Amino acid sequence: MTVLRPRRGKQLLFLGIMTVTVAVIFLLFYALLWKAGNLVDSPNLRIGFYNFCLWNEGTGSLQCRQFPELEALGVPRVGLALARLGVYGALVFSLFVPLPLFLAWCNSNEAEWRLAGGFLATSSMLLASGLGLFLTYTWKWIRLSLLEPGFLALGTAQALLLLLLTATCVFPQRAEDKVKLDSC
Repeated sequence: MTVLRPRRGKQLLFLGIMTVTVAVIFLLFYALLWKAGNLVDSPNLRIGFYNFCLWNEGTGSLQCRQFPELEALGVPRVGLALARLGVYGALVFSLFVPLPLFLAWCNSNEAEWRLAGGFLATSSMLLASGLGLFLTYTWKWIRLSLLEPGFLALGTAQALLLLLLTATCVFPQRAEDKVKLDSC
């Protein structure tokens, strides 16, 4: 019975890591694809990675702005492109995380664990920088009270990515320590 407990604990930890990985992917899909990247979506304001619509008093409706107007408002084309690249790149890199984790678990290969950690670190950095750039350029129009669930999903995904990165860095070290203890 004592032999099964450490193995069961390792299995539960791995299952937890995979579950959090799927949750991160779901949150990123929800915020970026289902909500279309909109961080603010109210009747008089819609601001997202592809939408920038402000209320026009003259027409009494939302008027969506394109790049010549956006640059006049202080939103640079390159900055917005880098913000988009960051958040959507984080989604792409997070899609690559489950396979190396699963292969590392099956093969007990530390290099594959490091590869998964690299994908997690890259995804976390891209998400944080993309979201930070976007908020920096649009903060004139966005208020904390206006932020929608898409923003909450991106923030939660960032926190979970940091948790996953920590878990994948600690998990192989624990496995090695237990193997060393068992061989003594």
